[in-house]
Amino acid sequence: MEIGLGKNGRRAYELDEIGIVPARRTRDPEEVSIAWQIDAYRFETPLVVSPMDSVASPQTVVAVGEQGGLGVLDLEGLWTRYEDPEPLLQEIRELDDVAATKRLQEIYAAPIQEELIGRRIEEIRDAGLVTAARLSPQRTAQYHKAVVDAGVDIFVIRGTTVSAEHVSGRAEPLNLKQFIYDLDVPVVVGGCATYTAALHLMRTGAAGVLVGFGGGSGHTTRSVLGVAVPMASAIGDVAAARRDYLDESGGRYVHVIADGGMTGSGDIAKALACGADAVMVGSPLARATEAPGRGYHWGSEAHHEELPRGERVKVGTIGDLKSILHGPADTSDGSMNLMGALRRTMATSGYTDLKEFQRVEVVVNPHR
Repeated sequence: MEIGLGKNGRRAYELDEIGIVPARRTRDPEEVSIAWQIDAYRFETPLVVSPMDSVASPQTVVAVGEQGGLGVLDLEGLWTRYEDPEPLLQEIRELDDVAATKRLQEIYAAPIQEELIGRRIEEIRDAGLVTAARLSPQRTAQYHKAVVDAGVDIFVIRGTTVSAEHVSGRAEPLNLKQFIYDLDVPVVVGGCATYTAALHLMRTGAAGVLVGFGGGSGHTTRSVLGVAVPMASAIGDVAAARRDYLDESGGRYVHVIADGGMTGSGDIAKALACGADAVMVGSPLARATEAPGRGYHWGSEAHHEELPRGERVKVGTIGDLKSILHGPADTSDGSMNLMGALRRTMATSGYTDLKEFQRVEVVVNPHR
């Protein structure tokens, strides 16, 4: 589309601009499988918990794992900076909106304690669950050995946007391809939002790529940086990169994980319909009674020391993790029984597993 005489732009679509088309054949929801497997690890639901302190504590990571999902602990968050972060969590919940950003910056200025990295990962491993933990690209080289030595199963390198070719004149950038090659554990890396960026990340040897900028509720990257790619189109583009890389590599399948921007069950279903293998969500689970934020939600962008690109937002509390993930729901807005709703969407459109469901027909809604 022509934006002006000197600039063209492609029309792209958000998740709430598309709809899933029912098929001529329907299924019984109880006969639908929503299981997902990455590398050697199988999960009964395609749901990954975003590495945000308001959602993912060692305890909630374990709780989500017991419900069939995968929790990712932020190794640059409160649990690796403080022996007991609970008093600080309570303070964050009680902060005045005007003072919240400045105080978050102060709280997160405390140094990361390498000993706590190993201890937190071990707390999850002791529960007998798959352990996944996140570092930013900037801190991966410094702390990755402590992460691997603690026995992490899935290593997540997550930033607002991550490229395979970061250029810096100030410091030696992380060589993703060499780093992933040297590791003995699968690596998930992102975010990215274009075909080309995703293809380059896949060529590093990553087991999965995160689509999106890790945002959603409380994320202000769009207004602060002007960076935004509508999620439905981003997932479709990265799914195309997965298909082409599958041919290029002779059959190596890289998982596409939609990260952020999904607030309810319908968004999750549409992200999978656009080509995602799994979804990474934060705010839907921040509403759980077990969530560390107790009804408040914030991400790592909210306390950036130089340029915060997020806010602490009040999302409220609606029920426990089990009810939010598997029901029963006592609301009609798609905020509870997320996985039950996904099963019903797949059954209504005639598909019995996630790989098949990626082929479902979708339409563009003329009105949002």
